[in-house]
Order: sequence, then structure tokens, then C-alpha cells
Amino acid sequence: MEPYVIFNPNAGSVTDVDTVLAQLHRLKPAIIRLTRARGDAEKFAREAVRKKYDYVVTAGGDGTLNEVINGIAPNSRNVRVGLIPLGTGNDFARSLGLPGEIQNNIDILAEERNRRVDLVLVRSKRARYFVNVSAGGFSGPVDEKLTPELKRAWGPLAYVRSAAAALPQLRIYRAHILVDDDEQLSLELYNIIIGNGRFVAGGLPIAPDADLSDGLLDVILIPNHPAPKLALLAAEILLGKHLSNDGVVFRRAKKIRVRARPVMRFNVDGEPVGNAPATFEIVPRALKFVVPKR
Repeated sequence: MEPYVIFNPNAGSVTDVDTVLAQLHRLKPAIIRLTRARGDAEKFAREAVRKKYDYVVTAGGDGTLNEVINGIAPNSRNVRVGLIPLGTGNDFARSLGLPGEIQNNIDILAEERNRRVDLVLVRSKRARYFVNVSAGGFSGPVDEKLTPELKRAWGPLAYVRSAAAALPQLRIYRAHILVDDDEQLSLELYNIIIGNGRFVAGGLPIAPDADLSDGLLDVILIPNHPAPKLALLAAEILLGKHLSNDGVVFRRAKKIRVRARPVMRFNVDGEPVGNAPATFEIVPRALKFVVPKR
């Protein structure tokens, strides 16, 4: 069946909507839906499932992809997902090994080589699925500063600008974490990262060893440390070398539950999802993505 295409014309790297549309028509799509407001991509994805389309292509950024995933999640095993990364960060596309150029991605989608990847379900203020990364703690204020206007003006550097603007709101959380209903951790920390994919913030390798198909979450905890140690840790995170640092707590798990004081806000794939307490659970190999040749 021809692909059902969901295109976000306001995605961060889109400069000429008509040119992108002309390129998308190379896929010979059954339909191209253009989003205009938050929630449209999820609505269109549900429509695609309802009309029995088995191939949905997302042309947009990580936020658009997250909406599409939540639209198809109840029927995900019957739908293939294609991705044309057009956002500011395009972090999940990096984990899939997708190129940056539209034409190259269209060639990949036409070949329809598939890979099963894990899905993650988070239950907090609301239930939400994600495929890349969720973060809580300091990431909440950072996301509040990361406006669409800042993304358009600064591109990938917008993540650095928003982090700098949020530094005055840096705080310590007292967190209680249950790992696979077995191990309990209690510690003071700044940040919690739950990774399925490897990258955040436009290419930062926050979960450098994460495997999209291993049925496990990569859990990274950044505890309270003196400023000099945090500075060294930040440099190692930029290089993806932080998992060997004794200042990081790292676990792999199928399920974790988080409680924290003060209130800790979480995002999933960059989109706010709610506060702790929150439970994260892997749904193994629930999604079929179209990927490049190995």
C-alpha cells in the first residue's frame, strides 16, 4: 500500500515547504497530511490506522514523531513507520542511522527495509509512549526555555542556550527509584534519563550504549556532586564517556518507577508528560521502522 505521509511544515529545518512537498511526492503517497497545530500528527496517525494504512511516514522532528507513535501505538505491530528527519535535533534519526538529506531518506523509504525496535510506555499524569529518551529533573526547566522561536533562531545551539538560561533553576531532588520491582535506590540527584535511543539535544550521546531492540531501558542518574566534579562529568557526557565515571549511576531494566521531592517533571522525546511518581516500562520490539541497509 502507498504510504500515508504526515508532514510538519513548521519543523526546524524546513525552509521551503513547496520544495519539501515536491520531494515527498517521489514516494507516490496515498495522501500527505500537513500539521498545523499540536496534536494534529497524532490525530492523523490514528486516522491512518483507522483507514487500514500499513505504512505511515513522518516528515518532521522528534516531537512530530512522538505524536505519530502515540497515534499508532495501540496497533503498532500492524504498521510500518518511516521517518524523514526535518527537525532541529533529529535525535532518534541518529540512533536509526538515517542521513540528514531528504532525498537520501526518500530512497531509504522506497526500499522498505524494516527493523523491529522497542517502544516505551510511561505512566505519570497521563500515559504516553515514546521511542527515544525521557528525562526528569533539570531537563524540565531546560525544555520550558526551549521555545519554537529559539529553535528556529539558533538551530541545534538552541539546546545550549536553553540550558544556560535554566541554570538558576538547578535544584537537588531526593529520589526513590525501584528497578524491575527488585532493586531500590534512594539518592539526591539533579537528573534522571531513561533512554531507548542514544541521543538528545541535537546529538548529545546521553545513552551511548543503548540498543533500540534489546528490550531494556538504559537508566542514567546524575547524583549531587561538587561543582568541579559536575564540570568534569559534563565534559565526559559531551564525549559519550560518562558511563564509566563513578559519579554516574547506570542501570539497565525492563521497568522502573520514580518518586521524587520536590516535584520532578518529565518529558518524553522533548514533550512534557507529567510529574513523578512515574513508571517506565519497555514494550519489546513493538514498532517496525524502515531503516537503511546495514
